[in-house]
Amino acid sequence: MDEFVLIFRHEDGNKVASPEQIQIWMKQTMDWIGGIAAQNKFVSGTGLPFADAKIVGHGGVVTNGPFGEIKETIGGFITVKADSVEEAVEFAKGCPVLQGPGNTVEVRKIAKNDGVH
Repeated sequence: MDEFVLIFRHEDGNKVASPEQIQIWMKQTMDWIGGIAAQNKFVSGTGLPFADAKIVGHGGVVTNGPFGEIKETIGGFITVKADSVEEAVEFAKGCPVLQGPGNTVEVRKIAKNDGVH
């Protein structure tokens, strides 16, 4: 069984929704994760707050966040265990982030740290 990271790309919820709507989305997300955990396939995960985000570029240039002018940023991720990328994609299809137009969940296999991948 391999591990995959599901990366949530979406606009900052605080810019597009009320605090009440954000609470609804958070409950949906926790329920979705709970469903994966119930199958013993959830490994870990976290949100990535937009506040205090910095980008360090070539030459040590530091800018505030990656999202000054773009709508799609990484808002969080989870790691799951799956028998195949197809199974990981099925988990991703249930992610509440996908309710937002233009939002995506990127599925990436995690290297096994065996020097081969």
